Amino acid sequence: MGKLLAVGSMAFDAIETPFGKTDKILGGAAPYIGLAASQFDIDIAVVSVVGEDFPEKYLSMLRDRNIDLSAVEIVKGGKTFFWSGKYHNDLNSRDTIETQLNVLGDFTPVVPEHYKDADVVMLGNLHPNTQLSVIEQMEKKPKLIVLDTMNFWMNNTWDELMTVISRVDVITINDEEARQLTNEYSLVKAAQKIRQMGPEYIVIKKGEHGALLFHEDNVFFAPALPLEEVFDPTGAGDTFAGAFSGYIAATRDVSFHNMKNAVIYGSNLASFCVEKFGTERMQKLSKDEIQKRLLQFKELTQFEIELT
Repeated sequence: MGKLLAVGSMAFDAIETPFGKTDKILGGAAPYIGLAASQFDIDIAVVSVVGEDFPEKYLSMLRDRNIDLSAVEIVKGGKTFFWSGKYHNDLNSRDTIETQLNVLGDFTPVVPEHYKDADVVMLGNLHPNTQLSVIEQMEKKPKLIVLDTMNFWMNNTWDELMTVISRVDVITINDEEARQLTNEYSLVKAAQKIRQMGPEYIVIKKGEHGALLFHEDNVFFAPALPLEEVFDPTGAGDTFAGAFSGYIAATRDVSFHNMKNAVIYGSNLASFCVEKFGTERMQKLSKDEIQKRLLQFKELTQFEIELT
């Protein structure tokens, strides 16, 4: 059975979209990554930190999905990371209203001994030095190290980000971040520049317009499934990353051909995430629903044509 080590924040989110708003709900990269990856037959552990205010019901819910939480530090007297934001009408842009780092500000990840040989390491969106410390704790090089990052780290920790990018196999970022990282408008040129920084595989997410996978001269495009309702895009990128890395851990195949499948699985599970606020939809997701939607993806993209 494949092993996946996922590192990321566990948080409270307060979200407002054109379709409603929430009080504090479960958020952070790690729950989304874990819930998506747990759909595959793998051993998965999450490395994170929470405060004493973090509800046991959330921890129990993740444990019930066979996610190892032994490396989630609970800081006595501490407060959990909190983020609140408001999405604009198109749901492609948002304003951050408040960020409270709380216990995440002093987070030092400790990789569990029995996951230091993990097949896949998924580095959720955190400070690059935190991500690098996880890589350096691994006893052997994983089959695949996947990195998620964002423009905040590009603006504030450029040198540290370049160091961690040079150590990973896959980077997942959105189109705006890819352009900022490379100063290239063309995503093809941006991917070429990012590959020179270290990663062999580059996944550029385009939200409702799908995702691109680049490797050497190969390019693969996965569409986003047209949905009747989109309530909340929070966590969609983390869900994509969790499904992508979970599928690779389950198959233990890091070929470009298999990564195409991983991108489809990522897009598939992300399409569920946006249908409800927070992690609500991912908590109630069934295998049958996943299979039915995979079939929809296949029908959306498959065609026959005679070449003359």
